[in-house]
Amino acid sequence: MAATQEAIDLAVAAAQAASDKLAEDIVAIDVSSQLVITDVFVLCSAANDRQVRAVVDGVEERLLGLGAKPLRREGERENRWVLLDYGDIVVHVQLAEERIHYAIERLWKDCPVIPLPEAVNAPRSAHGA
Repeated sequence: MAATQEAIDLAVAAAQAASDKLAEDIVAIDVSSQLVITDVFVLCSAANDRQVRAVVDGVEERLLGLGAKPLRREGERENRWVLLDYGDIVVHVQLAEERIHYAIERLWKDCPVIPLPEAVNAPRSAHGA
């Protein structure tokens, strides 16, 4: 079973919001055939704990504008790995070293990657930075 179009749309919006806050290595993975609890994981990296917080805030703001509120949040105290659970999608915002250490992508390597707009992972100069 593939991810729903609603889940894909939310994942793309979350990825774009993360990109706007300069998150890196953003990927969306369709885990719907392996998990019953969610359709899509959105993964992204941030350089430091303040950027993790900024990315989380940006994602929440964008998705709230689309009528989506997180069902739960985990990891906000330390801002090393924050998880936002929206039901259909789960957004993981990690410090770069946490992402390398836990290697979530490797766990889900057999699942299809959802194509994201090119601008999501564009070089920083494309963001106007």
